[in-house]
Amino acid sequence: MVLPKHKKFILKVFLFLFFLSGSQLKAQKAQRIAYIDMEYILENVPEYLEAQNTLNSKVTKWRSSLDKLSRFIEKLKTDLINERAILTNNLILEKEDEILLKQEELRRLENLYFGPNGDMFLLRKQLVKPIQDQVYNSLKDIVSKRKYDFVFDKSSDLVMLYSNNKYDISDLVLNEIVRERKIKLNNEKKAKKRSSKKELTARQQKAIKNREALIKKKEEERLAKKKKIEEARKKRIADIEEKRRVLKEKKDAIRKRKGNKD
Repeated sequence: MVLPKHKKFILKVFLFLFFLSGSQLKAQKAQRIAYIDMEYILENVPEYLEAQNTLNSKVTKWRSSLDKLSRFIEKLKTDLINERAILTNNLILEKEDEILLKQEELRRLENLYFGPNGDMFLLRKQLVKPIQDQVYNSLKDIVSKRKYDFVFDKSSDLVMLYSNNKYDISDLVLNEIVRERKIKLNNEKKAKKRSSKKELTARQQKAIKNREALIKKKEEERLAKKKKIEEARKKRIADIEEKRRVLKEKKDAIRKRKGNKD
């Protein structure tokens, strides 16, 4: 947000008096002061650059659509000027109405894309705000650890009359963001590893079950085959016994007939 000129002047005076009275403040209480360069920080955060590229791509697409419609409207106006002499009043009115409708559509799209609550505002909020929150959270941790009383943003409208580099904690904020990112990545890796282990365990259990099922199936097939062989063996023995019985009966019958003849 850009401050009005009179407010900027008041702010400059306030900051001048604030730093001018620094020696007096030290006599009463040691004030810990620091500043950051938000633009420098954001430009060194990969997620912010990706979000900004995505936003710029969308903005380029939206502006291209608006430019295309704007050129079409200008063509309609030029055609109407060139053809007005040969057109009837009704046709002129129709073309003027078409131009008005297209102009209204252009204004509606401009507001839709770039209005106070338009697509660009919403997309910026969706993409950039989480990263800004990340920066502020990292800054909050540093302020809490190092007990700073004031932290200014060098790149904001809070104009700094003087800044000593030794009070610049921008790199500290960046290091904190990198540290938090590493912690997050490590946690994600650990979670992925645990998930992989669970998945591996599940696969192992499934493999064990499949192996047991295969062994059981093979055992059932072996028993079924053994049973079939045993049944075939018993059938062969029964057939042999039956043949012997029939043969014995025939022999007995022959002997009996011979005995009757004698």
